[in-house]
Order: sequence, then C-alpha cells, then structure tokens
Amino acid sequence: MPMYFLNVYKEKGMTSFDVIHKLRKILNIKKIGHSGTLDPLAQGVLQIGVGGASRLLEYLDEDKSYKAQIKFGYTTDTLDDEGEKKFISAPDFNEERLICALEKFKGKISQIPPEYSAVKIGGKKLCDLARANKTLPEIKPRNVEIFEIKLIKFSTPDEAEIFIHCSKGTYVRSIVRDIGEILGCGAYMSGLVRTKAGNFKIEDSKKISPDIEKYAINPIFALNFRKIQLNENEYKKVINGNPLKYGISGKNGEKFMLIYNDTLVSIANLSDNILKMEKVFKTE
Repeated sequence: MPMYFLNVYKEKGMTSFDVIHKLRKILNIKKIGHSGTLDPLAQGVLQIGVGGASRLLEYLDEDKSYKAQIKFGYTTDTLDDEGEKKFISAPDFNEERLICALEKFKGKISQIPPEYSAVKIGGKKLCDLARANKTLPEIKPRNVEIFEIKLIKFSTPDEAEIFIHCSKGTYVRSIVRDIGEILGCGAYMSGLVRTKAGNFKIEDSKKISPDIEKYAINPIFALNFRKIQLNENEYKKVINGNPLKYGISGKNGEKFMLIYNDTLVSIANLSDNILKMEKVFKTE
C-alpha cells in the first residue's frame, strides 16, 4: 500500500469530503483521509494522507494560519457569507480601535463554536441539528490559543482582512463574530483562506489534477519527530512489533520515526532507553 501526504489546495465551493472523493477516483485508492476540515466557503491548505499515511494524520503539527475577510454591520446565523444576514448597525470605528479589538484575542482564550459547525454533542453534529431546525443543546466554550492576530487591511467603513495563527480547533468565524460584538456593530466572515497547516504551506499546495500523485510527500519529511535509521536486523525486529533497545537520549514518551531504506517503518515511543512500537508499516 502506498504511504504519502499531499498538500492540496482546496478551492472555494468544495467540501473537504469532495476533495477526498475526487482523489479516490484519480488515485484509485480508497484509504485517503484529511486533517483539519475546511468549510465550503473556505479555501487553501488541506492536509491529505494517502494509504498508510492516513494513519499518520494525527501526528502532523496542528497549528494553522489563516487570512480572513470581515464584513461589518451585519451578522448571519452561520457566522459567514452563506447565512441569512441581519443588519445590526452602521460601523462607527477607526483603524486604531479595530487593532485594539484584535489585541484582546491574543493568547489562550475561550470561545463558543458556531451553531453551524461539525462539533458533535450527544453524537450529533451541531450543523445537522441547526439545518433540521432542532432545538440545539447548550454549546460549551472550548479553550484555544491565538499565537498571532493582526490587521492586514482595513477598507473603511465596513470591510477588513486579518491574519490569524492559531491552535487546532479554533473557529475563525467565532473570532470574527466576537470582534463585531466588541465593536458594537456586528460582523461576519465573508471569506477565508488557510495559508498554513503545520509544515504545509499554501505556496507549496497543489490543486487537484490527474497528475497530483507526482507531488507526493514522503512522511519522513513531513513529521517533526527525530529520525532513527535502522539496519537490516533492527528492521526485521521492528516490522514484527518487537521493542528495540537503542542507546539514544530522550524523554520517556518521546516519539521517533524509525526508517529503513528511506521509508518510514514505525512510529515508536521511548521508554527507559527502549523503543516501543506505536504504529508499524510493513514495506513491500
């Protein structure tokens, strides 16, 4: 089975599942997954794991970067351009006040996810309940971290573009909503581009095409774990799931990539100088 990542540029209007569906047809491989869902309105970097790499998606760096477009003066039920718009009030603030509002989001914050989101409560997605006009359960806030947030452009009086570098699970739509509340005029997200997801950057991303496979990324270049090159005897032990005594320094629980012939063979955990196999990938 193949094992590689793809840095796909998801285009506006497609769902993340649409991307998977198209790739399955092109690559003729069923086992394909993605990390970090993008809404149809959004575009940009989508991390894809093909074949064995679908088992490695959880190990990818989880921070994300975005450019978000904001429309002031209105709110929507979906918090983005696809929802029903409701006028709040005419924007009445300057660039300095907007920058001060953005500063309030730096660091660790608590945010309430949008009603139209994939967050599951009681085994059901909030977006499915909202579209079915069901009574929504209480949405509990979640803790996220904003590493950087800054103003890119302010087109007075009612539009702006911001940059956000944040932790996994951050809803940019919720941040935009909260910015509008601080400024007292309401706001919704009119556009979103994910510019970075972990090590995957937008300038390296590729749109879906028949030759997308030629942009395959070897997992050993995508994961940020220390690498150990195995000899043949070590390789034979590892592929059978046996622990490996290895003279290497590190903290208990630290993860390592075990590599043989430029191919990832295992993700292993260090425990008292013994490498214990967490996931094993048999090479052809």
